[in-house]
Amino acid sequence: MAKLIDGKRISAEIKDELKREVAEWKEKGKEAALAVIQVGNDPASSVYVRNKKRACEYIGIGSLNYELPEETTEAELLDLIAELNAKKEVSGILVQLPLPKHMDEDKVIRAIDPAKDVDGFHPQNVGALVIGQKGFVSCTPAGIIELLKRNDIEIDGKHCVVVGRSNIVGKPMALLMLRENATVTVTHSHTTNLKEICKQADILIVAIGKNQFITADYVKEGAVVIDVGIHRDENNKLSGDVKFDEVEPLASAITPVPGGVGPMTIAMLMNNCVETMRYTI
Repeated sequence: MAKLIDGKRISAEIKDELKREVAEWKEKGKEAALAVIQVGNDPASSVYVRNKKRACEYIGIGSLNYELPEETTEAELLDLIAELNAKKEVSGILVQLPLPKHMDEDKVIRAIDPAKDVDGFHPQNVGALVIGQKGFVSCTPAGIIELLKRNDIEIDGKHCVVVGRSNIVGKPMALLMLRENATVTVTHSHTTNLKEICKQADILIVAIGKNQFITADYVKEGAVVIDVGIHRDENNKLSGDVKFDEVEPLASAITPVPGGVGPMTIAMLMNNCVETMRYTI
């Protein structure tokens, strides 16, 4: 039976560590505040924003929330970002995605000061990751690295297969695994022999966005399986990109859905916010 990788527990550990660190920084006169901008009232986005606010309150950093109506213009949003870029008391800026269709997400992301881009989406931070320099790292991939390390799962020298090549998970995940000295294969919708490649993985990271797509015949015995996907059925039951009941008996370790990767995203967002305290004078 596979070891269950408990993202809830590890996320709580990280937030407790950050809470203690923030208290120490405050004694030295340092503060941090996260500004979260939400345009429209997408229900899933509203849940994420509430969770981020709670996490800020728990670890002791400021939280500024801007809830803008759906009809907000792109120019108005860019003006708000410019205003927040200029505010010294705002150390992190996050624009909740997706944005309404009349807005250019890429343009909005580029408008955020890279030094305040705690989501790690700005091209400057992505470029820093590529060449191994310091910068903010996308929170979900960073969380997966923490899950592996805090479960004593060896990465160095292992073959990691990443299923999915999104800018938010797949690509930064591959780069982070390379940084940890894994041998990395990135697969995607145009990969012709996906099943055969996945079966070679020591560590299989699945972020394909297809409900229960990865079945037992994609997984070699003893592999570590990380499921990034999250899907909700008509009965409100959650599942991932991996068919858990089939794959779990084969794997040496596996993340459940829910309770695996999901909680780590906000924990690492909070870590990025605290990072702004570590490197300010």
